[in-house]
Parts: sequence; structure tokens; C-alpha cells
Amino acid sequence: MKTVTSFPRQIVETPDLGIVMPDGCRLSARVWMPQDAVTNPVPAILEHLPYRKRDGTTARDSLTHPYFAGHGYACIRVDMRGNGESEGLMQDEYSQQEWQDACDVIAWAASQPWCNGNVGMMGISWGGFNSLQVAAMQPPALKAIITLCSTDDRYADDIHYKGGLPLNENMGWGATMLSYSSRPPDPALVGDKWRDMWLDRLENEPFLPAVWLAHQTRDAYWKRGSVCEDFSKIRAATLAVGGWGDAYKNTVSRLVSGITNAPAKGIVGPWIHKYPHFAVPQPSIGFLQEALRWWDRWLKGIDTGVENDPAMRLYVMDSVPPRDWYEERPGRWIAEREWPSPSIPLRSLSLGGDLRSEDALPATVASPQDTGLASGEYCAIWLGPEMPGDQRDDDAKSLCFDMEVSDDIEIVGAPVIGLKLSADKPSAMVAVRLCDVRPDGASTRISYGLFNLTHRESNEFPQPVVPGEIMDISFKLDDIAYRVPAGHRLRVAISSACWPLVWPSPEAAALTILGGELALPLRQPGTEAQWTFEEPEGASPWRTETLRPSANSRSFERDQATGEVSLVIRDDFGEVRDLDHGLIHGEIARERWTIQPDDPLSAHGETHWTQTYARDDGWSVRTETLAGMTSTADAFHLKGRIEAYEGDRLVFERDFDETLPRNGV
Repeated sequence: MKTVTSFPRQIVETPDLGIVMPDGCRLSARVWMPQDAVTNPVPAILEHLPYRKRDGTTARDSLTHPYFAGHGYACIRVDMRGNGESEGLMQDEYSQQEWQDACDVIAWAASQPWCNGNVGMMGISWGGFNSLQVAAMQPPALKAIITLCSTDDRYADDIHYKGGLPLNENMGWGATMLSYSSRPPDPALVGDKWRDMWLDRLENEPFLPAVWLAHQTRDAYWKRGSVCEDFSKIRAATLAVGGWGDAYKNTVSRLVSGITNAPAKGIVGPWIHKYPHFAVPQPSIGFLQEALRWWDRWLKGIDTGVENDPAMRLYVMDSVPPRDWYEERPGRWIAEREWPSPSIPLRSLSLGGDLRSEDALPATVASPQDTGLASGEYCAIWLGPEMPGDQRDDDAKSLCFDMEVSDDIEIVGAPVIGLKLSADKPSAMVAVRLCDVRPDGASTRISYGLFNLTHRESNEFPQPVVPGEIMDISFKLDDIAYRVPAGHRLRVAISSACWPLVWPSPEAAALTILGGELALPLRQPGTEAQWTFEEPEGASPWRTETLRPSANSRSFERDQATGEVSLVIRDDFGEVRDLDHGLIHGEIARERWTIQPDDPLSAHGETHWTQTYARDDGWSVRTETLAGMTSTADAFHLKGRIEAYEGDRLVFERDFDETLPRNGV
């Protein structure tokens, strides 16, 4: 990335600007704007997050917001109430209070003498979610948004459920938030009241894994904030960005095709859950320049031509050997003027015909409960070995259908699987992986999908499976753009388990597959790039001193006596000192996911996070947060704990213990 230090306008930064909400709650904002903004007003860009501007998102904020400010924008990075140095409490993600606060900040910014009255909103993940949700509320000054790695459907396409099945990320990310929300404000900014603010947060912190698992169907809780319920409410020009290595790859297509009352464009690259000017795998792009084109057009009225850009710009990844981490993915950018594209027809391939199996249909698959160990993380984010690796071990535990690829094929869009099948238990699941099998047998996952058979009629009103009853089901696999070369095999792998991606069914089920077909969105293969982006740029990086380097590990353990299998994850994010304000912060996350291959009720997940903060004047605090999940045939059991320390003295402790009945999962 090229570091830019000279900009068209001089920048002034305010590290803690108070924005008081109508109810008196003070939100803390870090603001960058041109020095002459009062005499030459500029548009404002809001990023509204719970992830702490003081230390949590500083690395990316430093690259991004001064860059926009230097090009004539006021960038307002707000800590949501109950986080960082902002007052108040946070009870859940995407609350009405969160949205109203964002609307109030937008109205406040638009009324300031340094603002021209136009506001944009942006963000990745949480900030991408609430950019869409706030846009649907139509605050008058909000003219454009840039949403990255986000979703329009909180139930079907977030970290909670996939195909009606409970993702283990529901507990994993809930445990992450338990740790994140346990962190204190910085005394250097809030003064002596830091301790009272901290203890008040700890006393009122929600146990989000239980909050989310209490809603196992697509009920009103999930519909609220799912902008797919009514795309017509979005009137702000929307640039949607995603990555094929990210969990939220499907949203971009739906936004571009669904938003009709505002301009909407999409970009999807090879990246994981990161901003694309510093994302991996490479190639990264000049995202900040691309964003400026968007902001300049919709917030300043400058003719940058963005409305004439293709509807979708997609990176088609070439076939590479399977690995759990890639620094680079070879491929090329393509451009589609319309989306859905008339140049990408569906081709149907029959199971047992075009795609052949060693087992004649009907065929039965009863996968061991540890099938899925090669799936990687649901949402790759921490820059460790989190991507899906070689699928051969999981393929061996699945029912596989293969087809020889005689000519290169280019899959662009969402494959659709249709199955005629039966199950022998009242609750069962189907996992389908689409794989690229190399001549040496290595199997790379192209895409995948999951389906809870109790949700065959509805995600809102599950119905038990009638054992032995033949069912016809159909569901999409994840969107992808991928080139399979001639000489490889295309594989559909079907399993009845997918651990540790999703929680297992109450009983080990066997599926009998009678037939089916795969509908592939196939684009005419090409070799030339149809779009090029500028090389990535950014402002000066965050100035830190590394006190402990970061390290990530992911390993498997198998008990030879019991057969128990464990995935063990350790993400040490290191410890750094901020060289501008002196705050020292360290962070370590540990996860363990365990199951016995013959017993779904043996499933167990546990997490342990450590957060440390210190200053050279002797101030030192630490939080330890733990969470765990088990189940019976009838209920989920979740436990959690917070411990907070000043120095080595325990000053707060709190336990959570929740039992939630299973509902068709």
C-alpha cells in the first residue's frame, strides 16, 4: 500500500469530540476534517461502531479517515453508547437506540457550520449492517452509504444461523462481544468517572449467545433490521463490497438486484473480512480512491461517472491447491453491466447422471459427527489459518458425485442444489459442498450450503421430519466466482453433519438420496481482465510499539481411547503501546470445540478471552471472560463468566447460566 502524507487540504483531528444525544447521553467521537471546513464546508462521513476508536479500530481508522478528510470530508468515528468513552449502556446489536443515535448524529453533523448538509455512512461488518439499517430509516441528510462485509438478512446470512441451523459462531462471536464489552473507558479521556462507567457496563452487560439462541426461527426479532424485508426503504446511493473469503459474500448480489429506489453497485474480491485496501488474499485494490469517487458524486455533486460503472465487478478466482491460508489468489476482474446478468445462464447437472457416484442411487449417507473439520472458520477474520483446507477427509465421510471437466468452466453466482431424499430421524440436516478436485486428488471447496430439514416448509415455522418420508428440497450454495480448469473434476459432496461449523442435530441421522440436480451459473470463460482498479493507498499507519507480537494457531486433537476430536484455536493479538496517547492494550482469545464422532450430544464449545489495559503511571486493568455451550436432546445449555481486575485485585465477577429449549434444531 502506498502511504499518502500530502493531501489537497490540511487536516485537523479531534480525538474526543462529545456529541450529546437528545436524552443527554454523551457519545464520544474521533473527528478528522479539513482545517478550513468552517469557511469552506464539506460533507460528513459517519462510522458508528461498538469496537472502540481508541484502540479497537485505530489501525484501519488511521489509514482511512485522514485520507478522506484530506480530500475534503469531515470523518466522524463514533463509539456507540456503552462502548469506548461513550456514556450509556448497550443491550444488543442493532437496537432501535443504536439506529436513533446514528440518525441524531447525522442530523447534528448536517447542522454544523463546517458541513455542507450532506452526510454519508460507511462501515465493515457491524458498521456495514447499521449503514444499511439506518439508510432504511431515511434520515434526510443521509445521501449515500458504503457497506462492506454486511448482510441484508439477519437470520439467514449472519453469524447466527445458516440454512436454519445454529452456527457455532453464534456462541463464538457472542463470547467475543462479552469480552469486547467488558473493556473500560480510558481514564485519560473520561477522568475519574472511568471506574463507575466500567462497573456499570459490567453489571448490565448482556449475555448475547443466549439472547440470540432464544430466537431459533426467523421471527420478528430477526426480521427487524433485515433490510431485505423491504429494499424500497433504502433511498441512499449504495456501494456494496464483499469478499469470496468472507462469510457475507451473498449480500452484494441481493443488494444490487434488490435496491431499486437508489443507485446500487457491487464489488466482490478474493478477500476475507477486511477492508479491500489492506485485505488478503491479494490482490487488494485502491478502495479509498473508489470510495472517493462514490462520495464525490453523491455528497459533492461531482461527475465521477460512478452511476455508469458496471452493476457488478467480480474477481474470478483461478483454481489453486487447497490451503487453510492464502496470501494471494490468482484470477481476473470481470464486469457485468446488469445484475442478474443475462450472460450467465444456469446449466443443470443431474446427480447419478452428469455427476456420478460410486454408489448407485438411491444411496445412504450417515456421516460421523466430526465431518466438517476442514471447513475453516465461518467468518475468516483474524489472519490465521482460518480458511477451508483440503476437503479430502470430509469427502471420504460424504456421499460424492463427480464430473470430469473437459473444458474450462467459469462459475459466477450462486449454485443451486435440488435433492429428493428422506431421513430416518425427526430432526436432520444436509450439508452440500461444491469442490474442485485436482488430478492428484486434492479437493478445494468452491462453495457450500446447509439445510435444516425441519425448515423445509418455512424458516419461521419448523416441522419435524417424518422418518422415511420422501422430501423435495432446494437451496442455494454461497455466491462465488471461480474457474475450474479442464482436466479437473467437479464434485458435489453431501453429508449429514458439519462440525464445528454448525451445532449437530439431537440424533445421528442417516439420509437416503434418491436423486437431485445441481444448477450452475456458468459464464463464458475468458482470459482478459474487464476492469482494473488503482493500486491501494492509505494515510499514515497507526504509530505503535509492539510489546508482545501476535500469533495465531489452529490445531486438531484426537483422543485415541475415546475417539473424541477437538479443534483448538489460540489467537494472541499481541500487546502494543499507542505512541500518541500511551495506552497499552493486549488481547488473547482461546476456543475449543469438541465432539465424539458417534455422539452428537457430546458436542461442547468453550471460549476464554483476556483483555489487558495499562498506562505507564501504574494504572492497570484486566478482564477474563469465559463462555461454554452443551446440549441435550431437548435443550441448549450456555454458561458464561466475567472477572474484572484492577492490578491483581478482583473487583467484579458475574456468572451467566441459561437453558433454552431446542426448536427444530
